Amino acid sequence: MQSAYKVLSVVGLLAISVLWGTIVNAQEPIKGQHIYVCNQGEATLSVIDVATNELVETIDLQELGFSKNAKPHHAIADADGSHWYVTLIGENKVLKFNRDNELVAQAELEVPGLMAMHPTEDILFVGRSMSAVNPPQSFGVVNRGGMEVEEEVDLFFSRPHALATSPDGKFTYVASLSANQILARNTETGETELTMLEGNNHVFVNFAISPDGQTMVATGQVSGKLLVFDLSDPLLPEVTDTISVNAMPWHPVYAPDGNRVYFANKGANTVTVVDMESRTVEKVIEGTGLAQPHGAALSADGKYLYVTNNNMDGTYNPEGKSEKDGLTGTVVIINTETLTIEKVIETGMNSTGIGTSNW
Repeated sequence: MQSAYKVLSVVGLLAISVLWGTIVNAQEPIKGQHIYVCNQGEATLSVIDVATNELVETIDLQELGFSKNAKPHHAIADADGSHWYVTLIGENKVLKFNRDNELVAQAELEVPGLMAMHPTEDILFVGRSMSAVNPPQSFGVVNRGGMEVEEEVDLFFSRPHALATSPDGKFTYVASLSANQILARNTETGETELTMLEGNNHVFVNFAISPDGQTMVATGQVSGKLLVFDLSDPLLPEVTDTISVNAMPWHPVYAPDGNRVYFANKGANTVTVVDMESRTVEKVIEGTGLAQPHGAALSADGKYLYVTNNNMDGTYNPEGKSEKDGLTGTVVIINTETLTIEKVIETGMNSTGIGTSNW
């Protein structure tokens, strides 16, 4: 009898153990943050693990049936990291990958460029590529679930490029490369307002909006300026500051606390750090690996800044390689506490857009 009792006890403990394991596994947090990099010159995508700051996978788009001229340009991911998205300029496609980097769906959209994500609805806003000579005067609204293009919203200007969505998802902003024009759109009602700025054309590369939704910045490729907008009236952004920076400021990103803005200077091989409280340049970062810097993304805790580099002019020369081996793009990892370069990861030819979870 005692033996039978012991057997039943062991079986019971095993059952409890299995059940507890199932519960714990069910409650495990979502895997850590990944950084996604577009290598536009060779039709590959690089995946970096934020926990280790290591390159963990390179995805060859040709192996997935796309051409060597696919031109992956920009990436962005869902807040929970379950899926991520890439625009292909050369294929007129927006791709959707799952967490395991498997292609699960795609949408067709002419010369797609930058993307912005609605924070609460299953919507992806998709702009047009800077490299397109005469792109459609519109931006796409894509349902992320089924990857269906729900709408192409008409604009009032040519060559749309810069694109951002407010943190609450209520407003979307698009700017022209060919004129100082910014369209603000209420995403719920469809109401729009066009803002036109005086003076020479800045050639707006992209926007970034503060976490509290009160301020927006825009980088001017030609003017070498960072423009600061007050969004008190979301449909009518008002310029409150213009900050002179190094040549060709590119894609800006806000720190999680809103106190800083970071962006690359493609024409100066530097990264600029702007103090948003004083509205002044806090530091200009230089160093190995910064070679035509392009895009910027942050770790969720704001500790690391990841900057892609085109390196199409050979400014960065990988150790042990010659020019005949090809020009290697990089991701430079900057510690935002010390504002110094911690690591350089070699990615692929002409690394351009970079993205991560919509934290």
